[in-house]
Amino acid sequence: MTDFQQLTLWLNFCFFKGMKEPSKFSFFKPHILIPFLAIVSIWLIYAFEIYFDTSFNHFGIYPRKFIGLRGLLTAPFIHGDAMHVFNNAVPLFVLLSCLVYFYKDVYKSVLVYGGLLSGFLTWLFAREAYHIGASGIVYLLFSFVFFSGLIKKQYQLVAVSLVVIFLYGSMVWYVLPIEDGISWEGHLSGFLSGLLFAFYFREKGIIQKRVEFQETEFDLLFDEDGNFNPPNNSNDELETD
Repeated sequence: MTDFQQLTLWLNFCFFKGMKEPSKFSFFKPHILIPFLAIVSIWLIYAFEIYFDTSFNHFGIYPRKFIGLRGLLTAPFIHGDAMHVFNNAVPLFVLLSCLVYFYKDVYKSVLVYGGLLSGFLTWLFAREAYHIGASGIVYLLFSFVFFSGLIKKQYQLVAVSLVVIFLYGSMVWYVLPIEDGISWEGHLSGFLSGLLFAFYFREKGIIQKRVEFQETEFDLLFDEDGNFNPPNNSNDELETD
């Protein structure tokens, strides 16, 4: 079975088979529209660069330079080559779909503020170079989806977390400087931002319900030891003349 077939089966289970609470896991169109627009945007910008033989790399995050802060908004849409776009596009689509679908109450905050925090951390301590690409957002989403599922202890979200770690577990190694030319600082910033937001929103969205038992009239038919002992409501006193 190919990776694509495995991915299809897992997503089919998580999005449809495992839905026990339709009021919370209802069909939410943005979980397809938003990832689709994100992928189209980064491909269109890269195609524009190729067609007009130009480069937007200078719009990336340049650490500790004031002008480099503009990269907080622009860097995720800029990529060095087609392979760079493709490597980010696939996990971005999957993880962004999971975020919008399962966390529709908080996905905007995670995506916007998490993306800004990730970019700012990169600007704060990364090497002096232009840092471009959506990989920081990918690591943000990866970390948030994985840790949020574990923290909430909600079985459907835990299933999503297991899917994420199964498909993209090797991504963890790239938060370390193990390969030249890769912004490991951006990866680490996104990973830490996702972890922080997972804890921050631990009480938001879908959480595991606590099971509470309520005493019913049937329970009153038994004593403290579990013996059947219904209360005697009959009138035992007889009136005599």
